[in-house]
Amino acid sequence: MFGLMQLLTGLRYRIPMPVQPLKAMAAIVIAQRVGGPVLYGAGLAIGVTMLLLSVTGLIDWLARVVPKTVVRGIQFGLGLQLASLALKEYVPSDGVSGYWLTIVAFVIAVIFLGNRKYPAALFLVLVGFVYAFAFKLQASSILQGIGFGLPKIYVPHRQDILAGFFLLALPQIPLSLGNSILATRQIAEDLFPSRPLTVRQISFTYALMNLVNPFFGGIPSCHGSGGMAGHYAFGARTGGSVVIEGGLYLFLGLFFGRGFDTVIGVFPLPILGIILLFEGLALMLLVRDLSTSKSDLTIILLVGLIAVGLPYGYLIGMIVGVVIAYLMKRGVITLGATEP
Repeated sequence: MFGLMQLLTGLRYRIPMPVQPLKAMAAIVIAQRVGGPVLYGAGLAIGVTMLLLSVTGLIDWLARVVPKTVVRGIQFGLGLQLASLALKEYVPSDGVSGYWLTIVAFVIAVIFLGNRKYPAALFLVLVGFVYAFAFKLQASSILQGIGFGLPKIYVPHRQDILAGFFLLALPQIPLSLGNSILATRQIAEDLFPSRPLTVRQISFTYALMNLVNPFFGGIPSCHGSGGMAGHYAFGARTGGSVVIEGGLYLFLGLFFGRGFDTVIGVFPLPILGIILLFEGLALMLLVRDLSTSKSDLTIILLVGLIAVGLPYGYLIGMIVGVVIAYLMKRGVITLGATEP
């Protein structure tokens, strides 16, 4: 289902609009070992929530209220979070050999970064699989995983939907509003100005994915500015990159579902760390268009640091940033800044 959503999104938008798991939900599921039924219920709950925001126009109101400086702050915070995760957890995960692999991956990324003819991501994934097959994966494990399989129909129960909403969806909604909707529309405008998107369009496909996925065992999914920045940084300029990725997941799910966990488990995290690092850097560099204003830069940094450093940081950062931007516009505060 994850692969199918990638295919549909790539064909719908025709730009590298990513599909990715819901980050806050995933963190809670892993930490608290939440069962599958509640996860599916949460996916349906957040799908309904996003659909209501879309059809009522509340998502458009939110886009008007939240200024660009706050959106840039959310993007900066997410980029900082991704870069920190890459350097602290992913790069050191394989010990000495992992550091050598990181060096090789970093050199490849620098050489081919932004190259549309020879995308760096393809070389990085290839190196990762070669490393995994050479040092971690047994051929017998691959053969045992081969077999055709279709998703199973599942109907979420009312109690799972309610539990999923309060336990998983509520913590996710602030991050989704900030990153998946507002920041994604902003980065699409930055990178693909000839293909204008609205927050309502993005919110609607977000909703549609989660209204379908739970009934077929698919995980809750969203869009994201980090994913788009990563696709773009590694050479993607059309929806083809998302279609290719979706086709790969769809093939693995249909014909290699039983062995998928094995392959993913041995894929070297240092490679993913380099991808996340450049994705994070691409997001943080987006602040350049507002960096000449000290007041704008102050709001961006404040929102970003709050988003990274506090529980529910994306919601708190968005509220604080909007309030400060409004007070500055009214001349109530100046943050001690002198405009150039």
